[in-house]
Amino acid sequence: MSRRKNNKVQVIPLGGVGEIGKNMFLIKYQNEMLIFDAGLAFPEEEMLGIDVVIPDISYLLENKDKIKGLILTHGHEDHIGAVPYIVSDLDIPVYGTKLTLGLLKAKLQEFPQHKNLKLNEVSPGETLRISSNFQLEFFRTNHSIPDTVGVVISTPPGLIVYTSDFKFDQTPVNGLTTDYHKLGELGERGVMAMLSDSTNADRPGYTYSEKEVGTVIDEIFRQSRGRIIVATFASNIHRIQQVVDAAVKYNRKVGVTGRSIFNSTQIAMELGYLRIPEEHSMDIEQLDNLPPQKAALITTGSQGEPMSALTRIANSEHRKLQIVPGDSVIIAASPIPGNEKLVSRTVDKLFKQGAEVYYHTLSGVHVSGHGSEEELKLMLNMIRPRYLIPVHGEYRHLVQHAKIAEKLGMPRKNVFVVENGTIMEFNAKNARVVSNIGAGKVMVDGLGIGDVGNVVLRDRQTLSQDGIVVVVVGLKNGHLVSGPEIISRGFVYVRESESLFDEAKTRVYKLLHKMDPKKMSDWSSVKGEIRESVNRFFWEKTGRRPMILPVIMEND
Repeated sequence: MSRRKNNKVQVIPLGGVGEIGKNMFLIKYQNEMLIFDAGLAFPEEEMLGIDVVIPDISYLLENKDKIKGLILTHGHEDHIGAVPYIVSDLDIPVYGTKLTLGLLKAKLQEFPQHKNLKLNEVSPGETLRISSNFQLEFFRTNHSIPDTVGVVISTPPGLIVYTSDFKFDQTPVNGLTTDYHKLGELGERGVMAMLSDSTNADRPGYTYSEKEVGTVIDEIFRQSRGRIIVATFASNIHRIQQVVDAAVKYNRKVGVTGRSIFNSTQIAMELGYLRIPEEHSMDIEQLDNLPPQKAALITTGSQGEPMSALTRIANSEHRKLQIVPGDSVIIAASPIPGNEKLVSRTVDKLFKQGAEVYYHTLSGVHVSGHGSEEELKLMLNMIRPRYLIPVHGEYRHLVQHAKIAEKLGMPRKNVFVVENGTIMEFNAKNARVVSNIGAGKVMVDGLGIGDVGNVVLRDRQTLSQDGIVVVVVGLKNGHLVSGPEIISRGFVYVRESESLFDEAKTRVYKLLHKMDPKKMSDWSSVKGEIRESVNRFFWEKTGRRPMILPVIMEND
């Protein structure tokens, strides 16, 4: 592809920098744009009632006629989870590998409006001309899900490499290693800029091979005399395969419970990424009739999710499965930041019911899918980019990745540690930050997308912390004719606080009797006065600030 003098390409992260999850990156050249990944993040603790968080695509909507496609690098939720929520507003083709699109199709079944979405399969080693200004090359990498690819984007100003999530696994479960030859070739061709995974930038050394987990799982299967229950991520097909292999080796039948893991295993089997011999597969009702030493179960709940199968088992709430002393439970995942308490609570409950629990801090039943410091160095040394954009990590991970690049001799000014919404411009000779665009968070609550903002969250936090007080009054012609009545929930125990509420009613009564009848015809003003007076009163008496909700009834 020829290079045009003084042309510059823009790189814009819309999610995935300074945070874990919500990955989305935009590459723009002149009047054409490409989107890379569209992931979700799980809600933070203070996001009460929120299901998931997705990137703000306002900038994309403003430029939707310029977008030539969405490229997905692998099938994890933090890379494909937002697709169903955004494609209805962006009529664009979607590209991904076979397993990635298989998992996406399953998600899209819950969104019938997307049945005509254009899904285009790509493969590692393939080259794809996507427009006059963009040519893509896909190369295989190793991660904790099969069919993960990195992407080379050829643009008129130069090459951009997006590694996506990666680690260098010399003994991958499926035998398919990273395309080292391609990485070396890219280093020889000359790479202008690289967006590279930073998740484990603060971990020294190398990340262990996934096969190390298989060895630990095999040993647990060898020793256990009771039933074995394994909880893992639904998308970790390599880990599921190793559990199945151990079950076959020790002559156990395997069952699967939990909707997401059932769906992912079915898809992976149909596409040839997972092998479960038919004679070793059994549904959980049949599994329950086997001797304990003949049964193994794969389930969801590795993050302590309240409605997951493992959590319901731990709480004795599962309709078909109960823990019995002698069971072995393997939680083959590390907690996502923010989920530590949920996981610990689940582990405690399992122990109380007599299970032997193996979890990541004690037993080596999990390894990361992301490269550690030495692997990030190896990627930098092979690709040799002129500029580096650390992505996929909280801010400390991005800074640590920048320090790693500096150790290898890259000038600090050539490393862009940025925030979501930063517009960076690159060509072969120079690079700079141009400006910023809005790139916030869009919260999904049930069927509502973006209709819950900071104000609603503040209200939910107030309700959860201090409760609500409803003050009901009846007005007629600017005069108080009934009430005030006070109803409270989640604030104080009403039966023991009658004097408190009587005093609050007296305060409202006196307030309204002093008000000018003309002013009382303005209900918003009356509500404001009641809210301020009652709020001040309860703060003085209790040190709490419940939500005050005045209700005015017009009496005939």
